[in-house]
Amino acid sequence: MKLGYNEIMITSMYFNDINDFINLEIGVKRFQGNIERFHFNPIPLNEYSRKLFPNIETFHIYNKYEKIFNDGRIFKQAIWYLVNYSTYLKEKEAGNSCKNIEYTKEDRNKYGNTIPPEVKSLRCNCFRYCDSLTTINIPTSISKIGHFCFNRCTSLTTINIPSSINEIGDACFRDCYSLTSINIPSSISKIGNCCFGNCSSLTTINIPSSISKIENSCFYGCESLKSINIENLQFISEERIFMNEPVLVSIKIPDTLEIINEKNIENKDINEFIIPSSITKLCDYCFKECSSLTSINIPTSIIKLGDRCFSGCTSLISINLPTSINELGCDCFSYCLLLKSINIPSSINELGNYCFANCSSLTSINIPSSITKLGNCCFKGCSSLKSINIPSSIMSFGDGCFYDCGCKDELKKNKRIPSFCFNKW
Repeated sequence: MKLGYNEIMITSMYFNDINDFINLEIGVKRFQGNIERFHFNPIPLNEYSRKLFPNIETFHIYNKYEKIFNDGRIFKQAIWYLVNYSTYLKEKEAGNSCKNIEYTKEDRNKYGNTIPPEVKSLRCNCFRYCDSLTTINIPTSISKIGHFCFNRCTSLTTINIPSSINEIGDACFRDCYSLTSINIPSSISKIGNCCFGNCSSLTTINIPSSISKIENSCFYGCESLKSINIENLQFISEERIFMNEPVLVSIKIPDTLEIINEKNIENKDINEFIIPSSITKLCDYCFKECSSLTSINIPTSIIKLGDRCFSGCTSLISINLPTSINELGCDCFSYCLLLKSINIPSSINELGNYCFANCSSLTSINIPSSITKLGNCCFKGCSSLKSINIPSSIMSFGDGCFYDCGCKDELKKNKRIPSFCFNKW
């Protein structure tokens, strides 16, 4: 297929910088004059590149710190960086357009609780402490709800979340005491920290299979929550509900919960849980505080263990990490009080902050030569640790990584290890 002038113009709209445009015209003679055909700038401009786009009528501004050219030939501006609704109205009056508009708390106080259709996102705290709000319709133009957005809307009873939204921010609906139910669309992939915390009237909620991350304390204080519907239920233990794939996510079972997927809860021994081979990642907090877990087999399909994945598994004695794993999250095995030994596969090159902190029964550990970095407090409080090798591959030692470690006296003889590794942090 031979590209014509129109096709190459459309293609060049996705060039990264002015050099791409120049190289095109130098390299292909028949495309000379391509730049002159543009009546807007597809890239940010400076004094030099502005001269190469002589026929611009609409000036596109990609970030708020760009130089603005008012040279008499530009009739309109198109603003791409994030602006609030008040700024949008001013620019609209001046004949300009805004592509990325957010509704802020200040906007709401000025223009009311009805979200304008031009708005793309709701800023953090937008409706926070709006006691008079009983219900709200979020338009499909919205793609993001910020942290604390509806926090402490104490009279809010119902809310419609459109499928255009893919993330619900931290504490977004926390302390919405009158909220009785909420439908989470399948477009949502993440639910933030304490998102529904203290929603004391919430009785039922659905969790779609699209969810790949549920932050901590999501349903803390939901004292009326009786029923949860889960699209892709994997396992129910005494402490947690496991769901979804390829990222295995979990939530702590609320004290008041009675029904899952229209059936009475049937708890099983967590040690019976076989992780399916369809799982590739264990999310943050996945097995956190599963106090009865003694051992678990991790399949070779797993490539990542999230932050605090096994933190507080106080009965965990042994675990086998396959070579498929290339990342261990922060606090991954912290407070595994009975863990005596663990193999670290050579596929891992970094141990995160607090990775094995307070594993007080850990007696020995072999660090492979693939490891280049030990995170802060990595082995802090490993009071029974008698043997640990430090390969020459380690180039970065975190603060307090060997603080209160059983073999600290022996490690202090190693001149490669900085003194701050033994200090409290």
